[in-house]
This record gives sequence, C-alpha cells and structure tokens, in this order.
Amino acid sequence: MTETSASPRETSQRRRVVLKFSGEALMGSQQFGIQPDVVERLAGDIRDVHNQQIEVAVVIGGGNIWRGLSASTKGMDRAQADYMGILATVLNGLAIQDALERIGVQTRVQTAIDMHQIAEPYIRRRAIRHLEKGRVVILAGGTGNPYFTTDTAAALRAAEINADSILMAKNGVDGVYSADPNTDPEAVKFERIAYQEFIERDLRIIDAAAIALCRDNDLPIIVFDVDRDGNIQRAARGENVGTLICN
Repeated sequence: MTETSASPRETSQRRRVVLKFSGEALMGSQQFGIQPDVVERLAGDIRDVHNQQIEVAVVIGGGNIWRGLSASTKGMDRAQADYMGILATVLNGLAIQDALERIGVQTRVQTAIDMHQIAEPYIRRRAIRHLEKGRVVILAGGTGNPYFTTDTAAALRAAEINADSILMAKNGVDGVYSADPNTDPEAVKFERIAYQEFIERDLRIIDAAAIALCRDNDLPIIVFDVDRDGNIQRAARGENVGTLICN
C-alpha cells in the first residue's frame, strides 16, 4: 500500500530539518572512500538530533567516491560523469542507513533514480509520512539529473517537504567567509549573511542555484563545520553556530 501524508506540515509541532553532508565528510583521514568509524560518529549525531523530537531528512554528496565535474574537465561527457556521481551518493546513503539502523534508528532511503532492489523511489508524500512516523529519511541520488549539485538537491527537497531549515554540514569549514580563509589571511567570517549578498559576492561554498532556491522559498541555511563535536546538535536546536544565511 502506498503511504501518503496524513496532514499538512503546519499541523505538526515538531521541527523538520534537512541535514546536508558533503561526501568528503565520510572520508575521515583517508584520501577517498568511506571510513566506518566516521560514518558511525555521524550516525550518532543524527540519532541525537532525532532524539530531540526533530524530524530529520539527510542529503549527502558523493565527492568521496566520484566528482563528476572534475571528470568532465578531463574529457568525460559531463552528463555521464554526473550520473556516476549520482550513484556515489546512493552508496553513501546506504552506508549511513546501515550505521543508523545498527544503533536503533528507523531509516528509509529514497532515491531520485529508481533502484527498487535497494531503496524506495523518491515520493514526496511518502517521505513526509516517514518523517511524521519518526523515521530518518535519506534522500539519495541528488535531483536525479546531471548538472545539478547535491546542494541544490538539498534545497529542492527541503522546499518540497516543508523543512524549517537546511543544516549545511561542511568538511573542515566553520562558516561562510568573505574569501577563502586558506589563501586570504584577511578573510572575514560572517555570522549572518543575506541570500542576495551571498550571490552578489559570488561566494562559492554553496551552489548559487541552491541559494536562489532557498531565497525564493525563505529557507534558512546554517553552514557549520561537521568535524566539531556537537555542532550538528547545536545547529539543529537553532543555536548560534557557523553562519546563518537568511533574508
């Protein structure tokens, strides 16, 4: 039987967030791939947020396995390279699901490209219903289309499921800066920045299409360092951590 949403988001008293990880967050100290103890730590952080009665949907990148844009600069067809990246996000999603379920968190993986043997297809109402039932939903496969980043997928899914905010967990980056702090010693970190200023400054820590989509739907984004203990939980509670991008 197909599950459908029993009620609109406005009737729920619980907060709902989309937690976006970069694929590199799963590498740990490795140069590529998935480091199991890192996945277990991230799963524990997700469980802690879930235990705060916050509905959690997870979107994850695939850069720890494959980066389509990098491959396309070396001659590979861009669409083909991006589809390979989409498959990488599914691998990461399955790893997160396994770690979550081993610590007792009910989880569903939904993919933007049908893979019936390993995951449900992404269906908006079914995803919302899973969240209302207290399950963590992992939204894998990006948007299902080449040329779109998983940042944009996170913004799209957050708008579709009526999330309250996007928690943008970056690997080794503790917020939004005026320039790359690794190369510019005068770079200044923003505590808060408007969507339009972010776009006008051409800050590239998040895809511009994702920022525009969040601006148009008034979706706040919190950018923070995933490697600092407790940051995910603090961001989920709305505490002052990293950089807030909003209107």
